[in-house]
Amino acid sequence: MKKIEAIIKPFKLDEVKEALHEIGVSGITVTEAKGFGRQKGHTELYRGAEYVVDFLPKVKLEVVVGDQLAERVVEAIAAAAQTGRIGDGKIFVTNIESALRIRTGERNEDAI
Repeated sequence: MKKIEAIIKPFKLDEVKEALHEIGVSGITVTEAKGFGRQKGHTELYRGAEYVVDFLPKVKLEVVVGDQLAERVVEAIAAAAQTGRIGDGKIFVTNIESALRIRTGERNEDAI
């Protein structure tokens, strides 16, 4: 099993969700996040005073899938989240040793 974490722009969430649904992903976890990378934030003007917004709003998606589906999930997220501009985000893939569905006691791929 693989855990795929993606940090994307918030306005791309619906497109990514639809892309994942189309390839058969049954569940995702979404967390609102703030951060920056090469973007380094930006400067805004408020009542005549400039201030720097260091942390930009992002969305973090987490999906756990079987090994055979992982590459398709990564490709779907990348295609749906891409704008071609700085700050599109990152995707991380890690191995999952085990999973347990608390309600039924199902384990590993049966649990996801």
